[in-house]
Parts: sequence; C-alpha cells; structure tokens
Amino acid sequence: HGAAEPEETGTEALPRRTPAPAWLPTAKGEEGDFCLRSSDCAAGLCCARHFWSKICKPVLREGQVCTRHRRKGAHGLEIFQRCQCAEGLACRGQREQHGPADASRLHTCQRH
Repeated sequence: HGAAEPEETGTEALPRRTPAPAWLPTAKGEEGDFCLRSSDCAAGLCCARHFWSKICKPVLREGQVCTRHRRKGAHGLEIFQRCQCAEGLACRGQREQHGPADASRLHTCQRH
C-alpha cells in the first residue's frame, strides 16, 4: 500500500510577486504598448488610459486638441485619456470669433 500524498493547497503554484508585471517589456514602451506610468514609455510618449488599460500615447504637439480639466482629479474619469502638451506648450481655449458656439470649449496646445 502506497503512502497517501499530502493534499496540495495550491499556494506553491502561485508565482512570486515581482515589482513589475511579467508582460511589461524591459525596454521603454513604444506607441500602443501597455504601461503603468509614463516612465515606462519612450521619449515623446506618456502613459494614458485607453479603455480599461493604459498604453503609451504621443505627447501632444502644437495645434493638437488637448483636454483641460476644470476639476482636480477629473482626468482619472476618462476612458480615453490624452497626453499633456509637449514642453513649452500650454492647453488653451481656441480664440475663434467665428464658428460654432461650442468652439470656445475646444482647447489646443499653444505656445506660452
């Protein structure tokens, strides 16, 4: 008669916790790669939400539409976040005299 094997609890099979998930590349992420923070992405990219995950997206250039938040913390509510404007640019409202009434709500990256 063979000895009864101890019942496996399953805890030994669990992978050890590592500082970064295994799916994160060791090199800086390119556009579209998954990330946790902007430092995971290559130069000129930031880590921003895309649906329910975060990916590396390009930092906004002059003239590109940007998001300006009225309330602190509102950025976290978006499912499609945009990066911030590139260095030397600010997210400002359009100054168009003609056009649709909601044009004033459209913000673009502009020089300081």
